[in-house]
Amino acid sequence: MTAKRIIPCLDVHNGRVVKGINFADLKDAGDPVEMAVFYAGEGADELVFLDISATNEGRGTIIEVIRETAGHIDIPLIVGGGIASIDDMERILSAGASKVSISSAAVNDPRLIAEGAKKFGSNCIIIAIDAGWKNEGFWEVYINGGRKGTGLDAVKWAQKAEELGAGEILLTSMDRDGTREGYDLQLTAAVSEAVSLPVIASGGAGNLQHLHAGIIEGKADAVLCASIFHNREHSIAQAKKYLRDRGVNVG
Repeated sequence: MTAKRIIPCLDVHNGRVVKGINFADLKDAGDPVEMAVFYAGEGADELVFLDISATNEGRGTIIEVIRETAGHIDIPLIVGGGIASIDDMERILSAGASKVSISSAAVNDPRLIAEGAKKFGSNCIIIAIDAGWKNEGFWEVYINGGRKGTGLDAVKWAQKAEELGAGEILLTSMDRDGTREGYDLQLTAAVSEAVSLPVIASGGAGNLQHLHAGIIEGKADAVLCASIFHNREHSIAQAKKYLRDRGVNVG
């Protein structure tokens, strides 16, 4: 059985790591390169950088951050935010990222998934889905940093992304993001059961029990966390021991 992964997430805004609640109220959380090196040393399986400003200025900043970070760590680095073309993907991957995460651009032009998979390989293409609960069994896909609803069903969109060649799904519950109330297990399980791709659960981790629930009840292949690690409440080693003690195969 493939080992479950623990992935710290660094939201990068103008070259700094920030943390917010429900995609808003951003506060400075540190230097991204220093934090990446720290987490790699602690045993993180992968790292996610999300360029949440994703402006032209921010894009230039994130390229330099990626290049510097990649030179200091030996674990996979996933980068997302504002990636809208094959050229953007190439720049990010050439700077040292292992995978790119695309969201809005994939919804606006699904062909981008197939083109990216063909050029770089499916393993390099992650589809980020920001989903908000609408009614029983239906979560709507949001784009533009969670500001615009699309009317798309998150589960069906995940299936479509798989058909087009995506290699992985990064699934964020907008309702839980930053709340520390735990992942949306219903949403995570629904998507995990609908696709054969690995699913990364995101949005809401507030303690180690939440990580366990995301993997067991949510059926996720990986759990993405921010504040519980940024605030030094728990180390990655503690998280892995907690999961191992409960029978979860982790790296």
